[in-house]
Amino acid sequence: MFTSQTSSFQESIDVDERDVDFDNEEIAGFSQKIQQINSYYAIYYYQNTRSEASGESVAWSQRRSDSTTSQDDFSLTLLDASLPSEAEPELRSYISRRLSKGALLGGMGNIATVELSIPEQAVGCYCCLLEQEKSPEQPEADGNGWVVCLLGGSEKGLNLFRIELDKYVQGLQGCLTQEMHNLETDVRPYLNQWYEESVMHIHRVVQLLQTNVGFLLHAALSHKLVEVTGTDEKTKADVARFIKAASLQGLVQEDTTTASLCKAMSEDSHTNLIINCSTSPPTPTNEVSNRFCDDWIQAFLNAAERFNPFLLRQIMENFKLKAIQDMNNLKRFIRQAEMSHYALFRCCLFLQSCGNGDVLLQNARAEHSSFPEACGIINVLEEFLGEQAQGTLY
Repeated sequence: MFTSQTSSFQESIDVDERDVDFDNEEIAGFSQKIQQINSYYAIYYYQNTRSEASGESVAWSQRRSDSTTSQDDFSLTLLDASLPSEAEPELRSYISRRLSKGALLGGMGNIATVELSIPEQAVGCYCCLLEQEKSPEQPEADGNGWVVCLLGGSEKGLNLFRIELDKYVQGLQGCLTQEMHNLETDVRPYLNQWYEESVMHIHRVVQLLQTNVGFLLHAALSHKLVEVTGTDEKTKADVARFIKAASLQGLVQEDTTTASLCKAMSEDSHTNLIINCSTSPPTPTNEVSNRFCDDWIQAFLNAAERFNPFLLRQIMENFKLKAIQDMNNLKRFIRQAEMSHYALFRCCLFLQSCGNGDVLLQNARAEHSSFPEACGIINVLEEFLGEQAQGTLY
């Protein structure tokens, strides 16, 4: 039983050498030590031509007639793009087809593969329609908006960062206007940074912490608060987003479990993980890890060395999946142990072999706090792990 579990863990951690969620061709492309991925963007004004346009809107469209694609009920006008000149009309044609089919809904990102006249030929494309706010002063703008396209990597790779991409594009809404007077000052710099801000944060944290990344993984699983000192706000935000990406919050069944753990950890400031970035490498304080988290460190480092953030994110998803599987196994063993001493013995062996016993029992105790029988089993298991830990010291 435990041999198969070990094999399953090795398969999940070997994502950089085996085909997990990516195609074999994509994995082969990641094997280079440096794999810089090109990124592009494009933004269009979407105008609902079923409603009457004001004279200002007509003049605005005429000034951009050479970069406007018109359909029966809408027009799509290029505002800005970092694509090669020959590739942009191809992208505009693709978006027009998607809009004609009703495949782009307001505020919802859509990810697909597009073939364009760029070095990559086929590339992942994230598209989102941001609807213009309704205003009594501009009734003709009802149904209009902006189509934002972010291109880079593969479709499967971008899907791993869908939440980050949605949030980043939504952050653009407040500075968009039909005339785009702030294109060069606000919009273009913002879109130019989409790849660095939405995709590369995990890579930056792994590069910063190196082997200390195991402490951050453990903090994310155990809901420990992390304080970053001696650095800028961007690095602090990167670490916070890394922890959020590695956390199981929202993935486990009981939200009250997470809430109670977070409250307990926040009340004990002495357990906070502190990372001092004023030294090189950064110095951790109150650091805690376990064998489970340590076993994943090399996989993260290998992926970071290959400079591919999509591979890094896939490894993180596998890390979380394995942790969830172990949590579910422990819950099943605890239920069985309430009726069988042999099941209790199997539970002890499982905790000993998985390397993540402290985190699993912490979550189990919070989840089963209202079940006396289960709490009794957890007490026995905690004593067992404590004895095992003492035994390794002598």
